[in-house]
Amino acid sequence: MSSCSRKILALRIHALAKTFNRCYHRATALHCPSGPPKLSPYDVNCILRTNEHTQEFFGGSVKSYDSNQLASNSPIEDSRSEASCVHTSGLLLGIFDGHGGPACSQVISKRLMRYIAASLVPPDDLRQHVLNGAQSFSFLSCHNDKLEFVSEIKELYEKSFHQFANELTNTTLAGFQMHQTLENAFIRLDQDLSREAIEMPSLRTMSVAMSGAVALVAHIDGPHLHVASVGDCSAVLGTVTDTGQWMAKKLTNEHNSDNVGEVRRLLSEHPATERDTVIRGERLLGQLAPLRAMGDFRYKWSREQLEQLVVPQFGEQVIAPYYLTPPYLSACPEITHHILTPRDKFLIIASDGLWDTMSAMQTVHLVGEHMYGKAFLQPLTLPKQDITLGEISQMLTTRKAGLQKKPLDRNAATHLIRNALGGTEYGVEHSKLSHMLSLPQDIVRLFRDDITITVVYFDSEYLRNCPT
Repeated sequence: MSSCSRKILALRIHALAKTFNRCYHRATALHCPSGPPKLSPYDVNCILRTNEHTQEFFGGSVKSYDSNQLASNSPIEDSRSEASCVHTSGLLLGIFDGHGGPACSQVISKRLMRYIAASLVPPDDLRQHVLNGAQSFSFLSCHNDKLEFVSEIKELYEKSFHQFANELTNTTLAGFQMHQTLENAFIRLDQDLSREAIEMPSLRTMSVAMSGAVALVAHIDGPHLHVASVGDCSAVLGTVTDTGQWMAKKLTNEHNSDNVGEVRRLLSEHPATERDTVIRGERLLGQLAPLRAMGDFRYKWSREQLEQLVVPQFGEQVIAPYYLTPPYLSACPEITHHILTPRDKFLIIASDGLWDTMSAMQTVHLVGEHMYGKAFLQPLTLPKQDITLGEISQMLTTRKAGLQKKPLDRNAATHLIRNALGGTEYGVEHSKLSHMLSLPQDIVRLFRDDITITVVYFDSEYLRNCPT
């Protein structure tokens, strides 16, 4: 190498080193808050409370629920849905965490609940509703629903729903199994998403088909709690022990490469020659983190279908390396049934944006403390019967002690998000919380994911007296 070439190379290396140092120090400065907080406490509260919702119920095993979500992606890829079944008893609550765009999570957050609600109606009753021209939305009474399908796609979805409903009318009530009903609804909707994109390819149907979502749906009817999960959202039950201690009971398993049983299931479905390629770098085909999901047909369709339908629009890169024996991805949910008791106080369902920051036990402790402290947000009321000054003094002493634990937020989901982003071993630190909420859009995803949470409170008195 000539002397001139060596000088040019040295200059290039020096320039690259300076660029790296600038990027490194910029990222470090962004990650480590310094100076005064960028957001005031008022600003923080406004951001955290923008999407919160509380719904109360009268009668039944569910007293109320708190829900909230905070975006990291723009637009947010998480969706949520809560609805009461119209033609049967029971409450449906869902968390949907999208990837590759929000299209799939938004669509299944509405359609999956309708498929499940229709599946729960006795066949003879369902037949009558269909004959009377019932639309899919009429099977649910939705709470906090802010999304509506455009007319073009709505007609297609209604056609698919009515085909499914007509098939359900040919089943028998005697063979009803809740596990099978939930599983069928998940799988059938996924099949419909696929068929719609193949038979009527358009920008809308293909955007749903090429994006994907993990999904968790809880159905609560009296003391019966069923949780159906595909992917890595989680459900945790908050229970009080005989000694008054909080206990966290996980009702779901994450379907990812950390789940040994899930990895074995996936490997068993493909030839031994693919053992080293099905999961690479802890991801499906080296690309997708969840090992079960809805949508994501680039991991389900045959190579011929991808080459015909997808490659002309999205290019050859849409086909994953070592794509030899599809399908590689399943939409079959794992289902848990739990019979609620008076010791079960609440259920937390959330996307992995929450579980990335805290454990199941931490969330249960936070909601438990919030549930106790929230009582002190209400004005003090004296009982109607006669009461002594000494008893009033004791009530005031108890309230004074309780006020120290009074939460900043009435909504438990907001309380969890606040602690997830700003929590330290000494409590919530405003500067940390302000920093996490001030990150620029181009880097925020490096530090936090979309977070969506629903906390469901149970009526202990109802559960104490209702038959199982």
